[in-house]
Amino acid sequence: MSKSKMDEYIEEGIYGKKETKPDERRRFLGTLRERVILVLTKGQVMKKKGMDQLEAAMKDYPDAEILLNGKVRSSYFNPYKKLAGKYNIAYKSVTNKQAKTDLGLILAVDYAIEKEDISVEEEQQANQEQEDKPNRLAAFFKYLFTGSKK
Repeated sequence: MSKSKMDEYIEEGIYGKKETKPDERRRFLGTLRERVILVLTKGQVMKKKGMDQLEAAMKDYPDAEILLNGKVRSSYFNPYKKLAGKYNIAYKSVTNKQAKTDLGLILAVDYAIEKEDISVEEEQQANQEQEDKPNRLAAFFKYLFTGSKK
């Protein structure tokens, strides 16, 4: 074994295997940004947001995998795991003690897709929530004058 190969071998033993884009891999739970289809923040996961967008992405990418942030309580992921089961999408929990990321769930593939828009926007969620909720003012007046809550 040559001296340079021996040095590489020793360095790998001490520092671990060399990795491309380590900061990016820490942020995206072990994968690269170019492979990401959709991300949900920890807050979105805890509020069960992005289910419709995730389901649509699963339909488009049946070979995808879900990466779950191991620092988030597993019970928050139950609806996402159920959805993954419906589409036979694999999922795994990723815990990296040194990584600091606001991401809670990532849908990714094992090849580069270079998708530009990968996040579920809060504004998009707010519009969806507004459509889902009945008009509160109308409900208040109906209750006020009729005593009916419906």
